[in-house]
Amino acid sequence: MANRTTAVSEGTGRRQADRPDITVMRETVQILLDPDAVVLPPTADELETLTQTVRGHLELLIPEVEQAVMLLKKDSIPRFCALACVGEARGRLRTGPSRRFGAEVGYARRLARALNALCDHYESLGARP
Repeated sequence: MANRTTAVSEGTGRRQADRPDITVMRETVQILLDPDAVVLPPTADELETLTQTVRGHLELLIPEVEQAVMLLKKDSIPRFCALACVGEARGRLRTGPSRRFGAEVGYARRLARALNALCDHYESLGARP
């Protein structure tokens, strides 16, 4: 069994293991947004796994970003931008694949772009990967 880090984050009272793993999230995003994936897209099974993984990452990261923005002033531009990104990510989770927009591959890539943007906001709000 792997040795889990149980260090408490400064000032938050949260264990390091409880924080989102931004590195893993970005690696998953890269698989879907890699230019080579356009030429050789993932198989149907790989795509299903990647889509569900990205959906799970979004469901974990959305509340983390929302919690982080609560520390910002209500009229803060970074707060507004992060919350707009959260709204966009939630909208992506509510929709599904559409033949008009690339079917399953297009849907997975849209989810991946939303996750990538949320990772950016999470990091810019002071969280560390």
